[in-house]
Amino acid sequence: MRNAIAAYTAALTVRTREAFPQNHAETLFRLGITYQDVNRFDLAYNAFKSAIDTVESLREEIVSGEESKRKQAEHFSQVYRGMVEVCLELGNINQAIEYVERSKTRNLVELLLERDSKTIFPPEVVTQLETYRDEIAIGQDKIQNGKAENPKVLTQHLKELRQQRNKLQDDYLPVGSGFQFDSFQATLDERTAIIEWYFLANKIVAFIFTQEGEATVWQSQPEDREALGNWINQYLQNYYNQKDQWQNRLGEELNKLASILHIDEILAQIPNHCDQLILIPHRFLHLFPLHALPVSQNSENSACLLDLFPRGVSYAPSCQLLQQVQQRQRPDFQSLFAIQNPTEDLNYTDLEVQVIQSYFNTSNVLKKTAATLTAINNTDLNYYHCTHFSCHGYFNLSNPGKSALILANALVADAPTKPDSERYLNLRLGETHDLDKYLTLDKIFALKLGKCRLVTLSACETGLIDFNNTSDEYIGLPSGFLLAGSQAVVSSLWTVSDLSTAFLMMKFYENLQTINSVSLALNQAQQWLRNLTTEEFEALLVKYQPQIEEIFAQLPEEKRRLEKAILERCKRKPHPFAAPFYWAGFTATGI
Repeated sequence: MRNAIAAYTAALTVRTREAFPQNHAETLFRLGITYQDVNRFDLAYNAFKSAIDTVESLREEIVSGEESKRKQAEHFSQVYRGMVEVCLELGNINQAIEYVERSKTRNLVELLLERDSKTIFPPEVVTQLETYRDEIAIGQDKIQNGKAENPKVLTQHLKELRQQRNKLQDDYLPVGSGFQFDSFQATLDERTAIIEWYFLANKIVAFIFTQEGEATVWQSQPEDREALGNWINQYLQNYYNQKDQWQNRLGEELNKLASILHIDEILAQIPNHCDQLILIPHRFLHLFPLHALPVSQNSENSACLLDLFPRGVSYAPSCQLLQQVQQRQRPDFQSLFAIQNPTEDLNYTDLEVQVIQSYFNTSNVLKKTAATLTAINNTDLNYYHCTHFSCHGYFNLSNPGKSALILANALVADAPTKPDSERYLNLRLGETHDLDKYLTLDKIFALKLGKCRLVTLSACETGLIDFNNTSDEYIGLPSGFLLAGSQAVVSSLWTVSDLSTAFLMMKFYENLQTINSVSLALNQAQQWLRNLTTEEFEALLVKYQPQIEEIFAQLPEEKRRLEKAILERCKRKPHPFAAPFYWAGFTATGI
């Protein structure tokens, strides 16, 4: 080990930060790992800190777009992981959380800061930040194109400008390398608790904190980390290849997940007075309904985690993102924009949207064939307080930017003989769809939802994210709508049932009339659906019989008989929708 330390230390005199910054950071990382291996955690801390400072300085010089920044984050994600491990060894829990945050959702945080700058900062600060941005961009362009008179002097000047810009931003809302855990903690409601997970090389870590007091940390055994990896692989294999088996075993699988995560041990560290919970998953954990994990708390009415928190359980991609969304003021909730059944094959969405529409003073609903991308582009979405998509959704595992909400007029009648794989999609047997006519994540990023309090994605797989990338970015449809301006996004974690989703959504919006919290309104709707009796369900069918008969009347005879048979099967006793498949699939992200 001494030889390795000496070799890396010598290499740093050649691979200097000024001459070879990337190699410098990589060498510091290896030096930090070596110190870590011999339990010199103080020296490992210094090496990792210098590496991260170099990496973040390099990140600020990237001008080729978000993808380059994401790739850089993937390359150096292990440096942050090593730093978190060392901070925990040294007992610096708050610093560990800060480095967790510095590694998470950096692109999204920076894009949100830029998009919301005029509401976060005073006018004179916005002007100054724009001046910094323009001057930095001009300087970077000169260096890249070889037009700088003295590149070394200009590089130093740009570095100073970035430092001045960051300091000015951090005076109002510290993010990225300036994120301060203490400042964020003080903004929490006194009865709110947060659980933030993070994966280390051989263990799972959960940070638990409230508005006051020291944050606590729960750490798993290495076998738990291994068990989680095996569980995730089996879950995804069943989900993608054996849907019926996946659906039937979902409750049992959530029991296993609760055991692997030791959820009862984690919950035991939350003070009794906390009645609201925010969950911040990490990577794969974003895919699962953590709010529905079974718990063994001593309460007759507490079947799962969400039952323990009367003011609701919500989700956030990171503390920083939550901090930014909290800056948005969206008090109004009177106007609705909705997409209704664009593919005309979701039988209960017409009923769903009709009922939801009745709760708003003004509404603009694009129905069936009218629900095209062109129609959305021709609508001023900046006007609406709520945007509701009742349609099919699609998550592209290999290219998340092409994940989409499926709209009308996207089906290609004459499929190209050599379809462009980037543009055309074989979504169902014998059907080719044109992605250019979908509302893809790439297009969602460009939307402007300046007054939007809620986006509801009442569709399949709209809450899934890119869990394969190691950059710790949060890439999925919810991130697109948060960036576009919404305070909260409700989305789904799997291919949901059309029937149960319609009734869940109708109850959710009914709750929103009296509950000023998206997560609580959703949680209570989920509990209602889970506990709904067969008799209560039959009463609802009687109440909405005219609308349901109208839906059936539009179906071909064979399809009508099938749908009526499905409806009869849903009258299971005593609780038709008690299985988590029906009620647990939707989550509320944001505030």
